[in-house]
Amino acid sequence: MNPIFTFEAEPWLFHTGGWVFVSLPSDISEDIRTMDHFPRKGFGSIRVEVTVGQSTWRTSIFPDSKLSQFVLPIKKDIRKKEQIAVGEIVSIQITVLD
Repeated sequence: MNPIFTFEAEPWLFHTGGWVFVSLPSDISEDIRTMDHFPRKGFGSIRVEVTVGQSTWRTSIFPDSKLSQFVLPIKKDIRKKEQIAVGEIVSIQITVLD
């Protein structure tokens, strides 16, 4: 069974390129980090399925060594559809995929 995590986070703008991310909470990041049976991809990324509002999509989370947390990119089309703005709290559900 694939683990599911639900949390709230504040989207933030990456300093270059216009990318928007949310940081997973430290406790959830630690839980995911200790899951050895989920394969890591490039840059230590882990595949996930994300649900925000009425939108569900597949992407990857990436480790951020400065924060000791995983970060999740939120695509522009999802931000527009779900009216997500940088700095506003959003509810997120992620499912770690194999």
